[in-house]
Amino acid sequence: MGTPFFLAGKVCVKETKTPIVKVGAYFSRREMDIEQLWEKAQEKTEIVRGRVKGLPTFSAVKVPYVFLGESVVNEGHTVVRKGKILIEKPMILLPEDLPQFEGFEFEEQLDIEQGSMQMFFLMRGIRFPSLKYNNTIVSLDLEEASLAKTAAKYKKRLEKRENVKTSLILGPEDCWQFSILLYMAQLAGRCARTDIINIMERFEGES
Repeated sequence: MGTPFFLAGKVCVKETKTPIVKVGAYFSRREMDIEQLWEKAQEKTEIVRGRVKGLPTFSAVKVPYVFLGESVVNEGHTVVRKGKILIEKPMILLPEDLPQFEGFEFEEQLDIEQGSMQMFFLMRGIRFPSLKYNNTIVSLDLEEASLAKTAAKYKKRLEKRENVKTSLILGPEDCWQFSILLYMAQLAGRCARTDIINIMERFEGES
């Protein structure tokens, strides 16, 4: 199965070597485009400043972020996307490795349904806990500066405010969803061992 890891400031994912089986209407010409965007996000996503604390084992948590990407319309400018992801248990019990994604605009921007998106990750060995990931865009602005200058500006701002909760993520603007989900996968992977320890301690405390 695929596991996320850091390499030179970039988020990478080791994908499964199992051949991808194309099932029915899940895989179309449009999905071939999605594959290219996914690979692009893997190559260019960079976590400049990550979340210090891991994800809690038993309670819901909000993960605020600032995503910066070079504008595809205004050359030399940077799109500043501020948002937050609420990670919580779904109302109904989900099968293993079947997360719910909301607010990522997969259908509106990438023309792919959530079920297809879940299958896309599953067939590549990219595992997310079966939780609900609700993304909310707080603001969307255009900075009249290069990506490097904008990144330095926001990094300095977060450091000055001693903000250890907000993540600073760089990536391609046309596949911002994948860059953010790569970071979510990294967080989930980092917290997996901690979750096991917390569950065992809670179990022992109740016994």
